[in-house]
Amino acid sequence: MSRALADILLRDKIITQQQHQEAVDANKARGESHVRYLIAKKYVAEPKLLQFLSQKYSMPAINLAKYEINQEIIKIVPMDLAKKHNVVPIQTNKNVLVVAVADPTVLVNIEDIKFRTKMNIEAVLTTPSALDATLNRYYSGSVLMADAVSQFQKTQEKDNENAFEGLNASAIQIDAGAMTDKDAPVVSLVNNILVEAMRKGASDIHIESYEHRSRVRLRIDGVLQEVIQIPPEMKRPLMARVKIMSKLDISESRMPQDGRIKIKVGTGEIDFRVSTMPCLFGEKAVLRLLSKGNLQLDLGKLGFEPKQLEIFRKGTYQPNGMVLVTGPTGSGKTTTLYSALAELNKSTDNISTAEDPVEYNLDGINQCQVNKDINLTFASVLKTFLRQDPDIILVGEIRDAETAEVSIQAALTGHLVLSTLHTNDAPSTVMRLMNMGIEAFLVTASVNTIVAQRLLRSVCPKCREPMQVPIARLVELGIAEEIATQLKLFKGRGCPTCNNTGYKGRTAVYEVLDFTPTLKEMILAGATALEFKRAAIREGMKTLRMSALQRAAEGKTTLEEALSITAAE
Repeated sequence: MSRALADILLRDKIITQQQHQEAVDANKARGESHVRYLIAKKYVAEPKLLQFLSQKYSMPAINLAKYEINQEIIKIVPMDLAKKHNVVPIQTNKNVLVVAVADPTVLVNIEDIKFRTKMNIEAVLTTPSALDATLNRYYSGSVLMADAVSQFQKTQEKDNENAFEGLNASAIQIDAGAMTDKDAPVVSLVNNILVEAMRKGASDIHIESYEHRSRVRLRIDGVLQEVIQIPPEMKRPLMARVKIMSKLDISESRMPQDGRIKIKVGTGEIDFRVSTMPCLFGEKAVLRLLSKGNLQLDLGKLGFEPKQLEIFRKGTYQPNGMVLVTGPTGSGKTTTLYSALAELNKSTDNISTAEDPVEYNLDGINQCQVNKDINLTFASVLKTFLRQDPDIILVGEIRDAETAEVSIQAALTGHLVLSTLHTNDAPSTVMRLMNMGIEAFLVTASVNTIVAQRLLRSVCPKCREPMQVPIARLVELGIAEEIATQLKLFKGRGCPTCNNTGYKGRTAVYEVLDFTPTLKEMILAGATALEFKRAAIREGMKTLRMSALQRAAEGKTTLEEALSITAAE
């Protein structure tokens, strides 16, 4: 809602000058709508605002929340136009389209809507919350997906024969102009799935088949959310469409396949890394979104605490040795390593990477894609790197003893090696390397720094509110009582911005292990994993649980999220 409306409220003394200035500041700082801020702060009540605007502009007011709008009317105003001008079409009468608005100042844009719809426009007033809810209800990706499924089922009813039997590449074209009427719903469904994933900031799309149904789920802020159920007869053409877009073999359904889909969005591009796998009742596809525009390659902005960042940088700026980043899949290890490489990337150094797969193209860095089918493994690529006059080497993942051994040798012979491992925390990485057959003295001689990391969901800034936690519970978690009594914790109430989850975005937490002389001596003395971890904490290492609780204390995440994503000490 525009500042013009906030100015009108100030002139008519509905709000004070101070309240108006607060709204202006909130808009500059966070892009928050002026009037929505005033409503959220209870400076003006929605019913009073609606009554005032209705009288001032002589416009009828309605309760939009009670309206059931026909889907055919919704289609008259495209989603981009409705969201751009904050209008919802509610009914038609001959050549007149009635639209609901919450801000009468947007009526200056009526000509744009009139031109696009080829209809005369009449406007009625509603409240901002009712307008937001209606826009989300009728213009969400889920509704558009459901409409595509409905169209597909209607097509099936008109033709008893299965139009997708014996599907081949010529049956469904990527070029929309070459589609048949029967292909259109499937193409529309896939396009809407991809758009909804991008709109909601999903990291992965899961398309899954079961005996009597299929479903699509999106991983948003680390949590899978179901967005639509697909009828059984649609799962084969849906999977075929995904395969064709990612240039896979649609006739092969017994073997896993990997491919990519590239989509242009504005001036940028978004890649979807596609993986298909045969399951009991059909194939499953997982599409990972790889948006270079969202790639944050700045170590200072990843979430390291100052002391942790100092230790990590000290390890990466050594002329030789190994820096290891550990954590589960999807915890941000690649982003951390790419950020380190971006900082180290100079014309004076030769940097080479072995990855499976190469997720992002980095200018000035030699990136090699591992390919097991032709025996191009991490170990074989590493051996080749050592003949290519390298300064810095990145190994996508140390999966086996051979890769670990070659990486250690590279680190011991004057090269800086960065890599990842799958372990629960930083101290257990040492034991993992030794279990792979690496001698203790080689570990202490080669490893500079080990980082373990996790991603925590951030509290939604739009609906954040204080939460009460018993002091005894905080003390039980290891927080000093004098600190616990002053601690302010927050949670998200749930709003349209965060899809009513209370969380929006994610923040990283780290556990950074610096190999001090004391810790090296403990490894050589044969210390157990628990003894080694306790010693690391005494040496100043902040555990994942400690870092997560610190984020909760700062109001960046909830106590529940901090506890669920990290292990107890």
